[in-house]
Amino acid sequence: MDSDLDIAFKEAFIEISKLKQAVAPDVMLKLYAYNKQANFGSNFPYYDQLDVRNGFKINAWMQLKNMSSNQAKKEYIKLAKLLLNSKK
Repeated sequence: MDSDLDIAFKEAFIEISKLKQAVAPDVMLKLYAYNKQANFGSNFPYYDQLDVRNGFKINAWMQLKNMSSNQAKKEYIKLAKLLLNSKK
């Protein structure tokens, strides 16, 4: 059974996924990193260093390497709420 935090995290992910408006790249990187840390922890994949886009994504994720899954979920939810409220 999912905890309240897991449910709130999934709901925030769904709402962010529905956004039609553009989101600033730095905010998207933060959301990506929090999501990856929440779901996979610090299990960073190998990536081609010539792929700049993925390099930025992995770098943002690596900056959270000491963050717990639950803390990453909380940070994702907090950022999602700020973003969703600003888009209303």
